[in-house]
Amino acid sequence: MLDEQTLIKINKFIQNMPPLPTSVSKDLEISRNPKADAKELNNVISLDPVLTGKVLKLINSAYYSLPNQVTSIVRAIIMLGINTVKNLVLSTAVVSNVKNKTNFNALDMEAFWRHSICVGVMAKTFAAKQGFDAKILEEFFVAGLLHDIGKIPFNAVIPDDYIKAISFSQQSKVSLEQVESKMFELNHSDIGFRISELWKLNKTLSDTIRFHHNFQECDIESKKFVATVSLANMVTNSLEIGFGGNKFPDKREEEIFQITGLKWKDIDEAEESAGAALKKAEIFLNLIQ
Repeated sequence: MLDEQTLIKINKFIQNMPPLPTSVSKDLEISRNPKADAKELNNVISLDPVLTGKVLKLINSAYYSLPNQVTSIVRAIIMLGINTVKNLVLSTAVVSNVKNKTNFNALDMEAFWRHSICVGVMAKTFAAKQGFDAKILEEFFVAGLLHDIGKIPFNAVIPDDYIKAISFSQQSKVSLEQVESKMFELNHSDIGFRISELWKLNKTLSDTIRFHHNFQECDIESKKFVATVSLANMVTNSLEIGFGGNKFPDKREEEIFQITGLKWKDIDEAEESAGAALKKAEIFLNLIQ
């Protein structure tokens, strides 16, 4: 159990986490509008030279292998798609807010973000298999990116205790979330939910952060979405892509199959395409750091 002084430090750390920039809120608002176009998004991004550079760097990266360099932001947004640009903007904002290496004394920062991005890519893959509307698919990527955000205060405030929790989880082959709850009487899902409220994230994202280890507890409106991200987290952990500290997540695939309609073959196919997921994660990681 954490003493009162440590809890105060964790609370202070959460309260001092900077809010997401206004430009991110505007980008998300535009990208959720089905009538939004590239020019509207350009009006926001062009005001931020850092974001402008990242968008152009992405479209001109080896991942897209274009014959000619793209120099127009509007053209880049059209070619990438509004949702891809939204993901880049949000990823950049989130990582920039917490990328201070002193926040990652227990977990390696690069491995943590590689894990988070890959969960997002996997979640999007599973969502597509379920036939979710194309406009919603990118929300799964965002949920994967943010699902473990609650681990950052643990990393920063109690790194020695958190290393012990991660080690105990690995030695006993018990999920990290269970160990956190036992050792600290709160876990990264609890803390992540508080951060989601601070950042004013929408209900679906907040529910994913709060219930991705306990998807049965969320309401029916979000359950399918949260279960999909939970499955992506399990698969990414089992493939050891990046590292979020949880080497032995709870095995609840059958429960997830009942909720989502997915099958083992869908996991097999996702694992076969893990190389592509990792490649995309590496590109995003290089751009947003």
